[in-house]
Amino acid sequence: MTDDVVAGAPIELDGVRFSYDGGATWVLDGVDLRVGPGERIALVGPNGAGKSTLARLIAGLAAPDHGTVRLMGHTVFDDAHGADAGAYRKARRSIGVVFQNPEDQIVTTTVAADVAFGPENLNVAPALIGGRVHDALSAVGMDGLRDADPTAMSGGQQQRVAIAGMLAMDSRVLVLDEPTAMLDPQARADVLAIIERVHQRGTAIVMVTHHPDEVAHADRVLAVEHGVVRDVTARYAHAHGIPSQVHSPGAALPDLPRVGRAAHDPAVVFDHVSFAYAHGSPVIDDLTVGIERGSTVALVGPNGSGKTTFARLLCALIAPDEGTICVEALRWHHAKRRQRKALRRSLGLIMQRPERQLFAATVREDVAYGPHNQGLDEAAVRERVQEALDLVGIADLADRDPFSLSGGQQRLAAIAGVLACRPRVLVMDEPTASLDEAAVERVHALMRTLHSQGVTILLITHDMRAAQQLADAMLVFGERTTVRQEAPEPRVAPSDARYSAISRLDPRAKVIGFLVLMFSAFTMASWTQLAVGCAATLAIAAASRLGVHVLWRSTRMFAVVLLIMGLFNMLVVRSGTPLLHIGAWALTTGGLAVAALYTIRFMLVIVLGAVIMLTTTPTALTDAFESMMSVFRKVLHVQEIALVMSLALRFLPTIADETVSIRDAQAARGGSIETGSPIQRVRAMCAIIVPIFAGVIRHADNLALALDARCYQEGEPRSHWHALRMRARDWWFLAGVAVVLCALALSAVFTI
Repeated sequence: MTDDVVAGAPIELDGVRFSYDGGATWVLDGVDLRVGPGERIALVGPNGAGKSTLARLIAGLAAPDHGTVRLMGHTVFDDAHGADAGAYRKARRSIGVVFQNPEDQIVTTTVAADVAFGPENLNVAPALIGGRVHDALSAVGMDGLRDADPTAMSGGQQQRVAIAGMLAMDSRVLVLDEPTAMLDPQARADVLAIIERVHQRGTAIVMVTHHPDEVAHADRVLAVEHGVVRDVTARYAHAHGIPSQVHSPGAALPDLPRVGRAAHDPAVVFDHVSFAYAHGSPVIDDLTVGIERGSTVALVGPNGSGKTTFARLLCALIAPDEGTICVEALRWHHAKRRQRKALRRSLGLIMQRPERQLFAATVREDVAYGPHNQGLDEAAVRERVQEALDLVGIADLADRDPFSLSGGQQRLAAIAGVLACRPRVLVMDEPTASLDEAAVERVHALMRTLHSQGVTILLITHDMRAAQQLADAMLVFGERTTVRQEAPEPRVAPSDARYSAISRLDPRAKVIGFLVLMFSAFTMASWTQLAVGCAATLAIAAASRLGVHVLWRSTRMFAVVLLIMGLFNMLVVRSGTPLLHIGAWALTTGGLAVAALYTIRFMLVIVLGAVIMLTTTPTALTDAFESMMSVFRKVLHVQEIALVMSLALRFLPTIADETVSIRDAQAARGGSIETGSPIQRVRAMCAIIVPIFAGVIRHADNLALALDARCYQEGEPRSHWHALRMRARDWWFLAGVAVVLCALALSAVFTI
């Protein structure tokens, strides 16, 4: 496609070519593109066509192999000089990017701090950052949650935070890569409305999408296919009937019968099932429902309403608090190993995020994973694999690395892997998210085929039109018949300064004081010193207002280890008066004293560590580290080390959650490390380790792009929105720590 030159066009691409394999194939081949000021562009096309690649080139997050790229008036790449890193950095200051998965864009653990991260990288004056943060959060309707943890938010809320982060940088161009792919209709409508408001402010919008309605207000619709870009605005509007205004498509419930409490010939039965996550309200509340064998049932409802929890209960990945579940005449409350193994042969699970369900080096090997775990011979495995690949239409990708595929292709590979197990009950969690129209129709046709074969299908979906077309009945979540409606009372997090006296302390005072107390615990050698240490720790725990149950939940695993170590000391140490003989072992007063001394000392350290981690955000901890290490700035990359620490603390919970999801995925395909022969268990362990490493690498790649998009540059000066300042309460706390040290020193002369 060739456009007329737009005067002052912020985005200009001429003859751009891009390849991932050194020129053997071209993802983009001779692309010419102009994006004018305030223009709105929609990028459409099949999976793997290069839409996301083109979006990255437009955003300045990747350089082409050939051609000329001008961004925000800067020539960032041409054939004569290659990529100009300095020009790219300047251009990115005015270009914002929102990725499909906002989780990888969030770099801190509070909403306001995350939105402020970009302006800080731009070295905006601290006095101005607060106004930018307020305006950006107000624009996306999130100002009331400025102190909340974005990593614990829904996908829709996270996308709002990501958009706010771009607005705070005063971006003139906003590039969005399928920002609504994983959202429910209401959240999707909210995000689209925000994008519309941003566009009305004069910001140019470039949006990758598979949804026809999302191009409603686009000035141009560009199709990316076979390496070229074509203007299909008129034809696309005519073919899809683009509406005149942005709306929430299919938000109304489909006209389908509700699933009843009983079924004539049930394949799935939930009998008075309730489930709640730790210290939360019930997600599933006294649910009784029967699903007819061979039927297709749509599970619908907003994000967070319990649909995925229902699926995990059904697959015995979690156990109900109350009630029983029955699948194909197999009934359980807490499923035993044998029951889980039998369940895997009759039930399949297609997860929402396909990258967590792919384990092997090639697509063919991955699809064969389930049949191998079922104990089939090689001939039967090959037959199952070929049949599954043909069903989903990706036989040509059989020898590809699954992690090199596009998101849509990965989803099809994940579906093939589950179908190869030939389940009689199939749970599909958003199976068409991120798929192009041809792939969506292929999946829908596949579902009709499975339905005709008598497979019971439970379809979790936000697409009400698909539910209407494919389902025989629906189960609605978010209603009193399914889950509790009462919204939980807003809670202040323990790390919020409003929570407690310990939470309000300057993080530097906390780090210094707690480390001193923790190290001093290892020097305690008398009961008097232990009493002083216990008193200080109890006082700090009380001031933190965390509560016994919170501290116990955070330290119980360590407590079990310490108990075992204490028992070992009791039986090994022979000094003192014998109290009891157990065969060759003797329990003595010396053994009891040593066991108690070591157990209490280590427990004090663990409790103090739990208190500081629970009452301090990772961002605050790393800010404290950077401040205290600033004297070494000339010899150490203090700013960069602090950022790495912050990101590590931020992403550890994400990696842990992903590990659980991967474990669930491989368990659903019969690869649990709990059952099977040693070879099967080793294979199952590898099936967990490989995608975890792949996930870490993927997060690292996405994080690198996010840091580039937020204009972080190593060695460049950054402003800090909230400068740390020691107040009277911080000095009083450190004085209290000094008093404890003096008491420990004085008590060293006493023995009890």
